[in-house]
Amino acid sequence: MRTFGICRSEIAMQYQSMMRLALSLGVLVAWSVPSFAQQPVEISYSASLGTVKYQFGPAEPVAHLKSGDILRTNTLDCFGNAIRKPTDTLSMVHGDNPLTGPFFVDGAEPGDTLAVKILDLQVDGDKGVGALVPGFGGISSSKYTPVLNPALPERIWLYDIDHASNTATFNAHDSPFKTKIPLHPFLGCIGVAPSDHEARSSIVPAEFGGNMDSSEASAGNTVYFPVNTRGALLYLGDGHAAMGDAEIAGTAIEVPLRVRVQVSIIKHHKIEWPRIENEHAIMTVGAYRPLEDATRIAFTELVKWIHEDYGLSALDAYELLSQTARVHLSEMVDPNYVVVVSVEKKFLPPVERMPSEAKARNPRRAR
Repeated sequence: MRTFGICRSEIAMQYQSMMRLALSLGVLVAWSVPSFAQQPVEISYSASLGTVKYQFGPAEPVAHLKSGDILRTNTLDCFGNAIRKPTDTLSMVHGDNPLTGPFFVDGAEPGDTLAVKILDLQVDGDKGVGALVPGFGGISSSKYTPVLNPALPERIWLYDIDHASNTATFNAHDSPFKTKIPLHPFLGCIGVAPSDHEARSSIVPAEFGGNMDSSEASAGNTVYFPVNTRGALLYLGDGHAAMGDAEIAGTAIEVPLRVRVQVSIIKHHKIEWPRIENEHAIMTVGAYRPLEDATRIAFTELVKWIHEDYGLSALDAYELLSQTARVHLSEMVDPNYVVVVSVEKKFLPPVERMPSEAKARNPRRAR
């Protein structure tokens, strides 16, 4: 192949000749090595209250992406950015967990896996919101856990976001107490369309991802989803600046986000539930009720992953996890509860097959 009349071998020879000359003269030179790899394409999309969705499911795509593309976009907070001052009320909210998307990923087909590498998440503003919502919360009355006591009252907290110190300030309502909370931005909602053309509420977490409220959906991590329909139909939303385990009162520090992610297709590699990976650990997600069934789903999926990609037998993986696994209760407030189970890679054998993130970078080598 020739580029601008010069073939690759000629460029390489010229580069080597210049390097030899520089070294012979004792000169330290910073050379720019020619790059022939195709750079990722960056796609930008801006969401507004008029374009968001409130379901994971079939919908007209807002943009098309190709495997390897980088998406820059924004999300609204779970209240649609409606709550901004102490006198605002939840009656001003148009819908829960507005979603940016869907994004159609060209070439994604059922039976594939969609890898979403979260490159960067930034809080988009200087205010966060927390709230008590009547009939919602982990230790209050709800339609799933009814009691005869009266429901808790509606109440809203506003958090000042300090970008310089990377903190949010909690101000108590009933005393002068305040404290600073470190920021850890993540996507409360991230997922794809469910199977069988089903549409699911943006409040629901399940095998397609959805409202997982998992702090592991943060910058530096790759989240994997089963592709259930052509194009996968990726949705993002429900930005959190920080959140405690279990999201016990029903909200995190709810914020809009500026999002940058890279999508990749792992062809002919089928998974059943979302998976998460970073440099140090692999993680699996279970979403169901009761809580022990969500935990069983996550552990079973992690045993499968270790067996398939790291070569241990299922029974050896089961025993190893009994000694090394970590369990994170992401939330116990949504229609399904979410548990993330993880194991550090230092406890696992060398990879016998390519790890999932490498498959995403090299889909032709995937199983």
